Amino acid sequence: MRFLPVGDSMTIGATGDFTWRYRFWQHLESHPGLPYEIVGPRTALYDKEANAPLSHAYADPAFPPAARRHLSGWGEGWLHMAPVIADAVRETGADVLLVSLGLIDLGFYTDAEQTAANARAFITAARTADPQVRMVLLPVIPNVRAETDALFAASCAHFNDLLAEAVADLDTAASPILLASRPPGYDIHTDTYDGTHPGPTGEHLLAAAFTDAMHRAWGLPGPYVMPPAPSATVPGPAAEAQPLFV
Repeated sequence: MRFLPVGDSMTIGATGDFTWRYRFWQHLESHPGLPYEIVGPRTALYDKEANAPLSHAYADPAFPPAARRHLSGWGEGWLHMAPVIADAVRETGADVLLVSLGLIDLGFYTDAEQTAANARAFITAARTADPQVRMVLLPVIPNVRAETDALFAASCAHFNDLLAEAVADLDTAASPILLASRPPGYDIHTDTYDGTHPGPTGEHLLAAAFTDAMHRAWGLPGPYVMPPAPSATVPGPAAEAQPLFV
């Protein structure tokens, strides 16, 4: 299976991050003999100082370059990915799209209805490249803004309802779509480092959301095993980066 992670800043990550993509790769690697490839046209992290996706300083430098591939961008949402997903699927041969989008759309670009329309356009476009492509969609996890902005919180909830409707409407046997569950217990105060972007525990929870949805529905690639503590999966060379997330 060729997996293509698609997302916004929570997926691309920034300089010094591990990313949930790394945790997902670790999970795949824990199943010896599992035939897989992580694909995508990009590999970089976002460099906050340069304000551009120029960094390759992952928290674990042993994260293989081929496994770093993705289609995600800081400040990019359904609005930006819908026009480019067909080419990405066609060029990478992606079998499964792991999609985490919507928060940035609702926060800066589009209302819930238009964001849902863009999600539907994304699904349609992906299928023009591969009518049998599979997708796993993560609902929006409201960030810290939702705690003080009732309208934004309501917009996130409304979009998630519309996304569930889109999945129900567009899911097919030939091109199945899964709606992943919000990770149980995900707490933006402890699982993110700024109220939005995942720290180590949040990365594990996001990776588990995708993995467990696929395991339940398709029997692959095995249930996610959460570590007993975040430090249990932090490689030695990257230990100095850990304070960035606490």
